[in-house]
This record gives sequence, C-alpha cells and structure tokens, in this order.
Amino acid sequence: MHERTLAIIKPDAVSSRHSGEILRRIEESELRLIAVKMITLSGDDAGGFYAVHKERPFFRELVNFMSSGPIVVCVLEGENSILRWRGLMGPTNSEDAPKGTIRGDLGIDIERNAVHGSDAPGTAKLEIDYFFNATEICAPVEALP
Repeated sequence: MHERTLAIIKPDAVSSRHSGEILRRIEESELRLIAVKMITLSGDDAGGFYAVHKERPFFRELVNFMSSGPIVVCVLEGENSILRWRGLMGPTNSEDAPKGTIRGDLGIDIERNAVHGSDAPGTAKLEIDYFFNATEICAPVEALP
C-alpha cells in the first residue's frame, strides 16, 4: 500500500549531529522524503502533539524532552512506509533495539531513542497535519537518468 508517514529526528539525535546519518538511512531505504524542516517545539506544541499520552506518568518528561532543542520533522512516502520506517527505527527502547536499526545504533534509552514514527495510517495523517500544511509537502521527484 502506497502511504505517507511522519518521521521525527528527536533533540538527542539532532544535538549529537546524527540528523544527516538518519536522513541518509531513510533515503537508502528507498522511502522518499517529500517534506523536511527543522523546528523547535514550545512546551505547548510538544504537549499538543503528545496529547494522547497526557494521562501517562511520563507525559511531562516527554514534553520537556521534545521541547529541549531542535527537531527535524519529515514526511516519508512509499510502499508500506509506516511499517518500513518502523523497521528502520527499531524497538522504542534503544536498549532492546538491535544493531543496524537507528535506535540500536544511535539511541540511548526509551526516551532518548533518536526518532519517532507514526504507528498507523490514521495517526500518520494527524501527525503530518500537525507539522505541515499542503504547500510544504512536495510531490516526489523521480531520479534523473
């Protein structure tokens, strides 16, 4: 199924200068980057994005972390992009993520795990719409011969 998903390079990976490596892995996986921008979330913005976790004990810590520095938000497009991006990321807890995955190679723990990805098509649409308007998302450009 051809679909879109949201990818976030989190503050830990940006501050560790791993953004380029993560973008390289995305492109090598043949997922297409159709929108990319670097932003810094306010506490309110991070809280709004993670509102689904508002009642969870880790919510405030998550909001503080995600608003602690710049992030890179991306829209990825391709066949089964949600599943493929989640496979590239690896398990949420970096301590459990195998080498060769982004979290296994670049993450530290369950919070500082380098990246975020949508978990379902409906979530992907909501998350993409949270960060991007229609004019910021480009049609994929075919490779030159």
